[in-house]
Amino acid sequence: MKAVQPGRRPGAELHATLLNRHWLSSTAFEIELTKPRLFDFIPGQRIAVSHRGKERDYSLISAPADKSLGLCVKRVEEGVVSPFLAEAEAGTPLYFTGPHGYFTFKPSQRHPVFVATGTGIAPFLSMARSGVKGFTLLHGVRDPSELYYEPYLRSASGRYIPCVTQRGGEKDLFPGRVTQALEERMLRKPYDFYLSGRREMIRDVVFLVDDLFPGSLVYLESFT
Repeated sequence: MKAVQPGRRPGAELHATLLNRHWLSSTAFEIELTKPRLFDFIPGQRIAVSHRGKERDYSLISAPADKSLGLCVKRVEEGVVSPFLAEAEAGTPLYFTGPHGYFTFKPSQRHPVFVATGTGIAPFLSMARSGVKGFTLLHGVRDPSELYYEPYLRSASGRYIPCVTQRGGEKDLFPGRVTQALEERMLRKPYDFYLSGRREMIRDVVFLVDDLFPGSLVYLESFT
């Protein structure tokens, strides 16, 4: 599978149209865009959406075979791009570059462990929708309402561990951070770790992997 069709420069600006928006929580939403002709990507890659001279990266949640493109976006009040995407009407033209990035699934003999916080779940959804199955997934959020795409990811994964910090005790919820769940719920052996989310989480998990899971590989997709 190729990330870019032959003859297309990766940095060339592409045009799309906003089709619809679906709110996932009070701060996060999903948008659907038209897919430019010949645009292709590898699950896990992202696009950079521009607005008023600012550009922000968003991982695609759709599969390459889908007829449209999907993004999972967290609204940042002081931002420029996410408030625009949160308020734009259907039919609004959008511009982006991409695909970008190398955070793609690489099969190996080691079991894959996906670790996400918040909307960092996006690239893993694209991977699952593209046929990746049987992985272990830890999704760290503050409240259960932020466990985006839980039913689909629970069915696609071999093991799904929702980690909730502000509310705990409910059935099937781990009451703590993803680092705590890794310490308490994972066998000590080598894995392929895929980390997507806040830099603080990625830093802490990398340290933990070094200490508890020697021989593992780690792939990163860091958000600010």
